[in-house]
Amino acid sequence: MRGLAVEDGAELSVAVAGPGGSAVHGDAAFETASIVKVGILAALLLRAQDADRRLTGEERAWATAMIEDSDNAAASALWTVIGQSDGLDRANRRFGLTDTRGGEGTLWGLTRTTAADQLALLGQVFGDDSELDAASRACLQGLMGRIAEGQRWGVSAAADDGRWALKNGWLPRSTTGLWVVNSIGRVTGRGHDLLVAVLSRGSSTKEKGISLVEAAARAAVSVIMDDPDLGS
Repeated sequence: MRGLAVEDGAELSVAVAGPGGSAVHGDAAFETASIVKVGILAALLLRAQDADRRLTGEERAWATAMIEDSDNAAASALWTVIGQSDGLDRANRRFGLTDTRGGEGTLWGLTRTTAADQLALLGQVFGDDSELDAASRACLQGLMGRIAEGQRWGVSAAADDGRWALKNGWLPRSTTGLWVVNSIGRVTGRGHDLLVAVLSRGSSTKEKGISLVEAAARAAVSVIMDDPDLGS
């Protein structure tokens, strides 16, 4: 990460898991923006599992719009269904996230999280050792693999064969005018599936934030695949 071009005042945190282990750069908490939508849907699916029910048609429609199109109205609707921050926090405790706190009231985008926690959430979505059953994991994986055109940036830059499943978040902070830009997901590199989470804030434009996130994702995947103790 030291080799990346980072604007003055911008901050970055990265976590990556490869076939032989994982690594984290930075432990600060960042605003999630729309990457929290993965957590919202995971919490909803866990609630449905506990109640031994399937998602309703309306919930499925909201989930699709929320993940594939990053629709904020759908996210707000499901945020209410899961019980807002209390519901998210309860689910996250079961998922093993220790440093993530839901945003106050209706402000789900101001949930705060760490790269390590987002890597843990990705493990719940894409791993077999999960609180989510196979159907719930398949739901999330499928939606994250069908992100709308124009939102397929971020960790996908580290995929060397076009295979990815992701969710991005972007938010200009009204207090500073600077951008929060985040990306989480699974990519395939050198024949291996890798989980990558990149969090950033303080970029002067969304485009510069995207460039930083993509460069960090590529660097993290390269390092973990070239490290004899972590890659293969």
